[in-house]
Amino acid sequence: MRRRRHRAALGASLLAVLALAAGIFTGAGTRSEGSASHFTARVTAELPPPSKGLAANTLAGQRTIVGFPGTSIPRPVRRGIANGRIGGVILFSDNIPSRSAVRSLTSRLQKLKRPKALRPYPLLIMTDQEGGLVKRLSGAPTMSAAGMGRRGAKFSRRQGRLTGRNLRNAGINVNFAPVADVARPGGDIAATGRGFGSTVASVLRSALPFAIAMEANGTAATAKHFPGLGSVRLNTDDAVQKVRLSRAALRRVDEAAFRPFVESRIDMIMVGTAIYPAFSRRPAAFEKRIVTGELRHRLGYRGVTVTDALGTVAARAFGAPRKLTLEAAGAGMDLMLFTDYRDAFKGQDSMTDGFRSGRLDRQAFRRAVDRVLKLRGRLARR
Repeated sequence: MRRRRHRAALGASLLAVLALAAGIFTGAGTRSEGSASHFTARVTAELPPPSKGLAANTLAGQRTIVGFPGTSIPRPVRRGIANGRIGGVILFSDNIPSRSAVRSLTSRLQKLKRPKALRPYPLLIMTDQEGGLVKRLSGAPTMSAAGMGRRGAKFSRRQGRLTGRNLRNAGINVNFAPVADVARPGGDIAATGRGFGSTVASVLRSALPFAIAMEANGTAATAKHFPGLGSVRLNTDDAVQKVRLSRAALRRVDEAAFRPFVESRIDMIMVGTAIYPAFSRRPAAFEKRIVTGELRHRLGYRGVTVTDALGTVAARAFGAPRKLTLEAAGAGMDLMLFTDYRDAFKGQDSMTDGFRSGRLDRQAFRRAVDRVLKLRGRLARR
C-alpha cells in the first residue's frame, strides 16, 4: 500500500525526540543504527514474494502464527509447516527451559522441509522479550521498559543491541517488543512497568532507540499495542477492556507514540484487542477503521501488522477462532496470532474459505502475504 500522500506533520516535541535519537545513534567511525540508510538498505533488493503462485490454503498459512507447549514439535505443527499452512511460531517460557533447548527447538523448526516456493523465507519465530515482568529468555534486556525509560536513550539503545543479539543467537527472529503505549497513570502498563514513559516524548526517547538497535542486530521489532493500551486498568489477556478516550485524545497522545515507529519503517506493529468506542464497538484488531483507516491510511504504515493473541479473554469475547480470523483479516491485519495451534488451524480454514469465496478481498489478501514474505526475506539476510 502506498504511503498516504498527505501526512500530518510531527509535533515539535516529537521532532526533537527523533533528532535526539538520531544524534545518539550516529558516531564518528561507527555504523549508524538509526540512520535512514539502515532502513533504505532493508527495503531495496527485496526477494520477489512468490504469493502469486501459492494456493489459497498456503496463502492463508503464511498469515498464521501458532503456539504449542514444551520443546517437542507436535505432529500437526510439523505437518502444517511442511504443507505451508503455518508461517510462524510463538514461543513462551515452557518452550524455553534453557538456552540450549531453545536453540535446538528453533533449529529443528527452521530445518523442517517446506514447499519449494517458501524455502527462501525462514519461519517467523517469535517471543515476548520486553524485559522486567515479560521476559522469556535469560539475558538482555536486563531491565524493564520503565527502567530503560528512566535511564534514557543511550542505555536503551545498548539494551536493544544486546537484545537483538541475544534472541538471534537463540534462533528467534521476531521480538514482540517494545511496548509503545503511553503509560498513563493508573493504567496496567504503568503499574507493571511495561511502559517506557508516561508521555509521548518519554516513550520515544527510549523505546525507539531500543527498537532500531534491535533490528540493526538481527531481530525484528514490534511496536505494540496500537492504537494504545496505556489507559486500560486490566490486561486484555484477562479481561475485556474499553478505552473511553475521544478520537482527538487518542490521536494526540496514544497514536502519536506510534508515528515515529511508522516513519522509521519498523518491521512490525501489533494491534491490540481493547475496544475503542470512539471508533467502534469491536475490538481494535477486528475494526477496519482502526487497522486500515488509522494505521495504514492516516499514519501511512507499510510494514507487517500482527494481532495480539486471539485466544485471550478480550478476543474470545468477540467470537470463536473462525470468526476472529475472518474479521481480523477483513479489517486488514496481516498475521493472526494463536497460542493454541488447534485454534489456529480453525482460523486458517476460515481465511482460506474467505479467499476462495471472495468474502475477503483477494488483492488485499495477497498484499498481506507479500508484506509478510518480504519481512521474512529481509530476516534471511540479516
